[in-house]
Amino acid sequence: MQFNLRKIVLFPLVLLLLTDLFSQETVEQKFLKGVQYYTEAGYQQALDEWMEIYNTGYRSAALAYNIGNACFKLNNIPGAILFYERARLLKPADEDINYNLGIARSLVVDRFEEIPELFFIRWFDFLALLIPTNGWAKISLAAFILFLLLLSLYIYSSKYHIKIIGFWTALFFLVLTLSSFTFTVRNKSLVYDNHKAIIFSPSVSGKSSPDASGTDLFVLHKGTTVTIEDEVGEWYEIRLSDGNKGWVSSNSLNII
Repeated sequence: MQFNLRKIVLFPLVLLLLTDLFSQETVEQKFLKGVQYYTEAGYQQALDEWMEIYNTGYRSAALAYNIGNACFKLNNIPGAILFYERARLLKPADEDINYNLGIARSLVVDRFEEIPELFFIRWFDFLALLIPTNGWAKISLAAFILFLLLLSLYIYSSKYHIKIIGFWTALFFLVLTLSSFTFTVRNKSLVYDNHKAIIFSPSVSGKSSPDASGTDLFVLHKGTTVTIEDEVGEWYEIRLSDGNKGWVSSNSLNII
């Protein structure tokens, strides 16, 4: 069966940043060189070019998405899922990212009954990811300054109708300050302190304890998404989507 990925995405040139190792012109050239390799079916060369950019610390949904596409073309399904997930954290509403992630997930061997996530938590996370961490922080700071200005207007104005306007608008900006700050914290938690991971080993046994002598509880295969609950030495306690838990070696997975 042949699967068709959605198109690759070109960098918005205005978003390219200077890095320690490359000038903006060189980063731009390397990305476009990767695009050329990709369109000519040189998927490994394209992946090498894009990973070199990624390893400098640059992050964008477009870059992670295209790395995922290259991994998929190379039949590296865990790598594709990992980078599609990373791209989705930066751009959760993107149809191409979600479409290709769905294709990659359909090729994973393991299937588990999922514990449904509460809808308001799902929507809260979606809203938190719509704007980057720094964006939410700037909104929170600006809203707080406006709150203070409008509160001063309410306190010091001698006109009744201006005091009323000042009070209610100050209250609005206070709510906006608190909500945007909450989204800032949540976005940081999801993007930079993520506890989800992808299994990269062809197969790995979940153990009852953080050592090789533990009892085998279940077997996982490459591409399965898990949640990290705890860490002891070189072992992670993971939770599956059906709620089961076990310990696996840290070198058997990559954190999203």
